[in-house]
Amino acid sequence: MRFSDVLAIAFGQIRANKLRSFFTLLGVIVSVAFLVAVVAIIQGMNAYVKENLADAMVGTNAFQVRRTPIQIGLFNDEMWKRVARRPRITMADAATVRAALPDAEAIALTSGYPPPLSDIIWRGRTISDVMTFGITPPYQRVQDYKFERGVPITDIDMDQRRAVVVLGHDIASKLFESVDPIGQEVRLGGERLTVIGVAAPKGQVLGQSFDAFAMLPYSRYEMVYGRRNTTSVSVKMANAADVASGMQRAEEAMRLAHHLRPSQENNFSVETADALVAFWKSLTSVLFSVIPAVVGIGVVVGGIVIMNIMLMAVTERTHEIGIRKAVGARARDIERQFLAEAIVLSVLGGVLGVLAGWAFAEVVAAVSPLPARITAWSVALALLLGASVGVIFGVYPARRAARLDPVTAMRAE
Repeated sequence: MRFSDVLAIAFGQIRANKLRSFFTLLGVIVSVAFLVAVVAIIQGMNAYVKENLADAMVGTNAFQVRRTPIQIGLFNDEMWKRVARRPRITMADAATVRAALPDAEAIALTSGYPPPLSDIIWRGRTISDVMTFGITPPYQRVQDYKFERGVPITDIDMDQRRAVVVLGHDIASKLFESVDPIGQEVRLGGERLTVIGVAAPKGQVLGQSFDAFAMLPYSRYEMVYGRRNTTSVSVKMANAADVASGMQRAEEAMRLAHHLRPSQENNFSVETADALVAFWKSLTSVLFSVIPAVVGIGVVVGGIVIMNIMLMAVTERTHEIGIRKAVGARARDIERQFLAEAIVLSVLGGVLGVLAGWAFAEVVAAVSPLPARITAWSVALALLLGASVGVIFGVYPARRAARLDPVTAMRAE
């Protein structure tokens, strides 16, 4: 029996029993769709964090010298106590790093994350929970800030502790609307500050705007908010290839400045955007550990349904099997026929599941801040999963059909 004939008969049986075929495939469709959609969302979020969030927080071609590592959430209590005993990062540390890295493009001190949230007021208008940072002027270069209005914070602002502020695009547009914000006086953290610049928009990441901030000269910021435990040194190198060597030199300089012996561990952390990405991926790996269990349950249920339907089909087509054997069909021909029907059903379920998962992921990306990125390996795995279900759960019904006695089969009605 030719392979094309086997496929033609399999598709003919599916067309003849459309509703039954659909419900037979439902378990496989749901499982595969879940696999494709969840993997697409997780992969999209991983890529988005790497391409947007990490660079927005740390900077491109940049690294930070911090008191606490980014992956602090993974530490146990003992590790956390050791980190809590670390000294704050200070201006002296920034000067140490600057001396060790004369080739760096920019080295800055920033108050770090998480920033305090303050209300900003102008003429009776108030915007609540504005992220407020204290920075030294080079930080604006580390983060590649562009200015749509006014000027950035300067060394003179820093040295004289001037009461000035740079606003993010979202804050300026909401607070001033059609009024030019430059030169306007606002109240922030109980202080009267003059707006000297508005940063160009950077957009949103997972629904979180990176344009809803206020930046003060670090010297003025300490007068308002005091010294912060999260203060960090941000370093921007000329290109990505220089980051690794820059981190090594910064670490060596910091160890000398902190008088650490060779046997002592660092009482600071040197982090790149990769550390944030790794921390994020460690969180999403928990989801990846749950997916196989959920998909496995759905596939087993779908496979059992396929096996039961195929067994029922064997019973319904007993007379047909007897006739085929009577005209010369061999046992392996009958087995191959029913196995092909099971595989076609499951592969069709896999294809429909991939399309459904793809569509669901696109809908999620369209109506929410969650991105989605379909990967070839998840599609291939889904199709392989569908075919495997047909092979595993179709063998028993196929062999049962092949073993039917032709005489007994032809007597069946």
